[in-house]
Amino acid sequence: MSENETGLREALARIAEIAGAASQAGDNSAHLHGSKRASPDDTSEAPSCSIKSLPKRLALRAAQAAININPVNAPQLTQLAALGMDIRPPLAITVATTKYWGPTPRRLTVSFMETTPADLRARIVSHLNAWTKTGCISFVETNDVGQVRISRGRGGYWSYLGTDILHIPKNRPTMNLQAFTMSTPESEYHRVVRHEAGHTLGFEHEHMRKELVDRIDPARAYDYFLRTQGWNKQTVDQQVLTPLSAQSIMGTPADQTSIMCYQLPGSITYDGQPIVGGLDINATDYAFVGKIYPRPDVSISDEQEDDWPASEDVDALAA
Repeated sequence: MSENETGLREALARIAEIAGAASQAGDNSAHLHGSKRASPDDTSEAPSCSIKSLPKRLALRAAQAAININPVNAPQLTQLAALGMDIRPPLAITVATTKYWGPTPRRLTVSFMETTPADLRARIVSHLNAWTKTGCISFVETNDVGQVRISRGRGGYWSYLGTDILHIPKNRPTMNLQAFTMSTPESEYHRVVRHEAGHTLGFEHEHMRKELVDRIDPARAYDYFLRTQGWNKQTVDQQVLTPLSAQSIMGTPADQTSIMCYQLPGSITYDGQPIVGGLDINATDYAFVGKIYPRPDVSISDEQEDDWPASEDVDALAA
């Protein structure tokens, strides 16, 4: 068996394991998101963010809808069959399907569940649209019921993932920004609103990348999350120690300063160094969104490198 086949077998076996854990763990999907950089000895409880899950009865329907909207979301079931893996296709579909909207420019409508001042609505929507610097998916407020429905009620910060928002009853929110007002610091709009917008675009949590998960000492993690979050071993396995599938990553390197990465303290890592987490959309985030949601008028290479004719080059040594 080739090295690639062995790797794929391991990945698919892990998918089955994740699916089993998910069927047991239900909707407990809180993740850390601290407002400050983590320090090596930080063991305080941080505010949480959740990627909300649909009811299990809708899992297959949501996966099929995601694939219809964007065929790239489909898991490679032909490879699974070729390797003779004993895993039911519906299970593979529901676990391994990504939730991206596809490369065609799209406007997602936004409405608010509570009475919200116009200046606050505009401020929130402007931060949702921070991703449009390089991406073609935008957010626009509507007076009707939006596809993205924002509440500022209790429950912390959370969102449904990508195309899953289309399956939420219209009387329910798809995103929660607890207690956000015009007095909320601008840094929190960058840290929280832009992060939740990333989930609506289909982005998972970056701290679930294998490179970062491999830095975490499981024994310390079990103790830490039991003390600070009340999580049992199974929940920690699912929410912290299980890496994302390679398909959802699309080949970009792990980035612990991504806006999609939450801080984790150095007290649970092997080297004692924290996973610092991101406080705003960074260059890697912009490159990634430009890759999967490319704007026809933006070149990612142009964002990173200026250019001019060689005849205009300046000889610094001769200056």
